Amino acid sequence: VQLQASGGGLVQAGGSLRLSCAASVRTFSSYQMGWFRQAPGKEREFVASITGSGFQKYYEDSVKGRFTISRDNAKNSVYLQMNSLKPEDTAVYYCAMKRGTQYAYWGRGTQVTVSS
Repeated sequence: VQLQASGGGLVQAGGSLRLSCAASVRTFSSYQMGWFRQAPGKEREFVASITGSGFQKYYEDSVKGRFTISRDNAKNSVYLQMNSLKPEDTAVYYCAMKRGTQYAYWGRGTQVTVSS
């Protein structure tokens, strides 16, 4: 399984970015997908996840109301729309695929930098 995240960049506070993650796997719709992030000097943290069907979504408290996770199973892709970005959102963002009870596959990550 390969996951390729893209869409990161430099944006001013209050701006928006849309991250994409493409998966090279059959039956993509069978897998829950997640986005995580890791800021410098901090541990990796959960941001959002979405079930295989797309019907259930979960968010970390600090991004609720600002970030939206979605997926297009026909394109084997998951997205993270990030609005009202804050400097504290600066991190490397990773997409991951859940297999069983754990996120077993990880993409390389894409840098998001929010300037104040």
